[in-house]
Amino acid sequence: MQPHRIVPRDEWIAARKTLLAEEKALTRERDRLSAERRALPWVKVEKTYVFDTPGGKKTLAELFGGKSQLLVYHFMLGPGWEEGCPSCSYLADHFDGAVIHLAQRDVAFLAVSRAPLPEIEAFKKRMGWRFDWVSSFGSDFNFDYHVSFAEDEVGAEGDYNYEKQEIGSDEMPGASVFYKDADGTVFHTYSAYARGLDILIGAYNLLDLTPKGRDEAELPWTMAWVRRHDEYEGTKTSQSCCSAEPRAGAAG
Repeated sequence: MQPHRIVPRDEWIAARKTLLAEEKALTRERDRLSAERRALPWVKVEKTYVFDTPGGKKTLAELFGGKSQLLVYHFMLGPGWEEGCPSCSYLADHFDGAVIHLAQRDVAFLAVSRAPLPEIEAFKKRMGWRFDWVSSFGSDFNFDYHVSFAEDEVGAEGDYNYEKQEIGSDEMPGASVFYKDADGTVFHTYSAYARGLDILIGAYNLLDLTPKGRDEAELPWTMAWVRRHDEYEGTKTSQSCCSAEPRAGAAG
């Protein structure tokens, strides 16, 4: 970490106010960009996609669960994978707390992977997640939304994040949004990939507030430090600065 000047409080306040003006400008710019996102044209979903869910087979329209908006996270878990992608797992740790709040704004949320449902359910149980997670195994869904790729596409140039680039894996991350009107017609309204998914990562937003930030500059690649939450050293004992053995005689 770079050394920092140590200054009197009044000088710090002046510097903080200068940064605050920039933060407010960024907030207003984000609001403007979000409005443009909502104003994008829509594409009618013509194909019938069928998913395997714990409640049986369901079409895309049936996944809305009574809501008019559906937010889908394309989780990197392919058929036969022993466990899900660490980076997707990092994002997924944020989902459970948000789902109930999204429902209050007419939004259904779920994850979709191409792995068969039993493989999804096993990994979901390991991670302790509760959000809905369905399988698109045997469907074109993940291929059509450019997050799954055929074996001969891996290592070759393909379509990802709205440009031609080398495809590094048969599964890639993404998020897609859909709207269902009163007649039951489904429309694709938005998709984001790669760094466009940063907005979903609450932990990154918290790290951005700290002196060392994301602290990834010296790593071989972005997110190289990320592990599934049960793989970090010490996680099994839930150690923290605030944890301590109960005192003798203390209430249990």
